[in-house]
Amino acid sequence: MAVARSLKLRNGLFAVGRGTRFHPSPFSRARGLSVSASTSGGDGGGGGGGGGAPLPVLIVGAGPVGLVLSILLTKLGVECAIVEKSKTFSSHPQAHFINNRTMEVFRKINGLAEEIQKYQPPVDLWRKFIYCSSLTGSVLGTVDHMQPQDFEKVVSPVSVAHFSQYKLTRLLVEHLKKLNFQIREADNSEGLDCEAPRAREILMGHECISIDTTSNRCVTATVSHIEGGKCKERKFRCSTLVGTDGAGSSVRRLLGISLRGEKDLQKLVSVHFLSKDLGQHLLRERPGMLYFIFNTEAIGVLVAHDLEQGEFVLQMPFYPPQQNVQDFEPKICEKIIFKLVGRELVDIDVIGVKPWVMHAEVAEKFLTCNNRVIIAGDAAHRFPPAGGFGMNTGIQDAHNLAWKLASVLKGISPSSFLHTYEAERKPIAIFNTTLSVQNFKAAMAVPAALGLDPAVANSVHRVVSDGFSSILPSEVQKAILDGAFSLGRAQLSTFLLNENNPLGSSRLAKLKRIFDEGKSLQLQFPAEDLGFRYLDGALIPDVDSTSIPLLRPTGRRRDYIPSADPGSRLPHMNVRLWSYSGKEEKMSTLDLVCGDKIEFVLIIAPIEDSYNLARAAFKVAEEFGVSARVCVVWPVEASNAFGEGSKVALAPWKNYLDVQEVKNPSISSSSSWWELCRMTDRGVILVRPDEHIAWRAKSEIIGDPMLEMRKAFSAVLGVKLKAV
Repeated sequence: MAVARSLKLRNGLFAVGRGTRFHPSPFSRARGLSVSASTSGGDGGGGGGGGGAPLPVLIVGAGPVGLVLSILLTKLGVECAIVEKSKTFSSHPQAHFINNRTMEVFRKINGLAEEIQKYQPPVDLWRKFIYCSSLTGSVLGTVDHMQPQDFEKVVSPVSVAHFSQYKLTRLLVEHLKKLNFQIREADNSEGLDCEAPRAREILMGHECISIDTTSNRCVTATVSHIEGGKCKERKFRCSTLVGTDGAGSSVRRLLGISLRGEKDLQKLVSVHFLSKDLGQHLLRERPGMLYFIFNTEAIGVLVAHDLEQGEFVLQMPFYPPQQNVQDFEPKICEKIIFKLVGRELVDIDVIGVKPWVMHAEVAEKFLTCNNRVIIAGDAAHRFPPAGGFGMNTGIQDAHNLAWKLASVLKGISPSSFLHTYEAERKPIAIFNTTLSVQNFKAAMAVPAALGLDPAVANSVHRVVSDGFSSILPSEVQKAILDGAFSLGRAQLSTFLLNENNPLGSSRLAKLKRIFDEGKSLQLQFPAEDLGFRYLDGALIPDVDSTSIPLLRPTGRRRDYIPSADPGSRLPHMNVRLWSYSGKEEKMSTLDLVCGDKIEFVLIIAPIEDSYNLARAAFKVAEEFGVSARVCVVWPVEASNAFGEGSKVALAPWKNYLDVQEVKNPSISSSSSWWELCRMTDRGVILVRPDEHIAWRAKSEIIGDPMLEMRKAFSAVLGVKLKAV
C-alpha cells in the first residue's frame, strides 16, 4: 500500500500529513493551490479517474517557452497540449532581445528565424544605448553594441534580433496552427473531454490549481476556468507535466520548490505607450534601443520596441507602500513622459501600466515527483532583464528538454535520464543569474557617476518605511520621499552638470571612462551566449585536461572562442553539401543536425578508421532505437568527386552526408574544420539532437569501434550497457 504525503498551499503555507488526503471545498480549491505526491511504489489511488491513455505531456503556461516546447515536442512526434490561465495572449512587449543561440534554435522551427529577421526593425535603428538629459536635450553618452564581426556570421549562421515578446508569441502561435493546434477559450467547452485535453490544443483561461502524483500511472492536474459566470474544474491526466508558467509559477509553488538567490533587487513600473510623434523624432535625431534619461524632474529608462510604429515601454523606479499603482494612472504617466521627452507629444496613448519586482533567483530543483513534473523558463529562474537572459535561457531550457522528454516517452531512455536536464540547465541558469546581476550593477554605475547612487535612494526609502511608517500618515511619508528624491535629482541640473563646474566636469569625465572601458550596461555576451558548456549530464567528458576552461562571468562583452569540448554547442562553419544529383548547397555545420527526430550526428574525416567507426555507429544506433547520421567533412582542396569514397566505404548505409569546407572570404587565414575544433582529422565528434557535443575522440579512435559506440550511446542516453 502506498504511503502518500499530501501538501497543500494555502496563503503561502504548507500543511503536511502522512497517509491522508486533503479534500478542500470547491471554493477553496478554486482560490487556493494544492499538491499531493507519492513517496513509495504502487498506485496511490489518484490519477484523475476516467478511461483512456493520459496525454503524454501537459504544458502549463503559454508564454514563449511553453509554445516553443510544444513545437519542438510535436516535431519529435510527442503529443502535447497547453493550459494558460490568461484568457488572451499578452500584448505587453516584455522581452525583446533574442540572442544568437536562441536564433539558432529558431532556425530549426520552419523558418521562424527568417520571419523574425524580416519583421524586426533594421539593426541601425536599435544597435545603440543612448544616455541623455531628455529625448530632446543633451546627450551624455552613446554606446554602440554591434561590432563588425556581429554582421559577418563567422561564429553563427544567424544574427541577434530585436523583436518584442508579444510579436514572437504571435509567430509561435501561427506555427502551432500549422501543426494543427487549436486555440480554445474557456467558455467554449464543446467537445472537451472532462478528463483530458485533446492533443494539440491550447486552452486559454484555464488555471492549474492542484497537481496530484499519487498514481504511478499518470499526473493529474486540476484546472479551473470560468464558464457561464461560474467557476468550474476539470481533471487533466498526463504522463508528464511541464510548468512554463512564468516567474510567479503556480506549478513551482504547488510543488513547494523554493528559489535561491537575491530577492527584490528593484521595484519598477512598466508603462506601455504609443507615440508616432516620438518615434519619428527619434528616428530622425537619435535612433536606439534603450534611452537612459536623467533630469531634475524625472528619471527613467525608455525601451524603443519599434521606432517606426512608435511603440515604447518606460521603466521607472517604484517605491511602495508610499507609492502605489494609482500614482501612475495614464494621465500622470503622460506628464512624466513629457518631462522625459522634453516636450509634449501630440499623439501619446498609454496602453497599460504594470508594476513588477526584479529578482535574481534559481529554483532549488527543476524536476520532481519521480521526474514526472518539470519546470522550465522563468518558472525555474528569475533574472534581472539586463542582457536579455530571461527569455533566451528559457527557450534554451525547452530546446534541451524536448529531445530528452521525447527519448523517455518513446521508451528509448529511462525516466532517470531526465535528471540530465537539471544537471545541465541549472548550472547555466546560475551562471546567467550572476552575469545578469553584474550587468545590472553596471547599469547602476551610470547614475552613480552622475551623483545619483541607487543604493542611497533605496536607503532613503528604507529609512522612511522603517522609521516613520508607524508614526506618520502615508501622505506625509510620500511627501518626505518625494522631497528627498527631488533633492537627489538636483544633482542633474545644468548649473552643476557641465564642463565649467569642477564637480560636474569630474562626473562627466567619470561617465566617459565608464563608456569607453565597456563598464556600462551591455547588450551582447557572445562568449556566454554561444560558448556555454555542459559539464555533467548527457555527455562523456574528455579524460584529458586540455579543454578550454570555463571563465567566470564578468559582466563585460567577451568574444566567443569555438570549442568542440563535450557539452559545448557544435561550432559553426559554412560547408558545401555534395550530392550525386550534382546540386551543391552551402549550409552551416549546425544544419547537419535534424530537428524532426531523435538523431545523433557523427562527424568524421574521410579516413578508414573513421569510416569503420561510422559503420559501427549506424549499427549501434539501431540497437538503441535512435537514428544516426554520418557527416564526412572533406578539406577545401578535395576534388569534386570526393563523395564516391564515402559511398563505397559506408555501403549499405545511406544516411550520410559528404560536405566540403568553405573558406570564409572575410577571414584571410580561416582554419580548417578540425583546426577550428582544436582536433586532428583522425578524431571524431558525436553530436546530440540539440546540437551539443555528446562525445568525441580528439586525435584517434582507440579500441573496438562497436564497443566504443556502445559505450558512447549508453552513457549519453542514460541506458545501462548490456553485456554482449
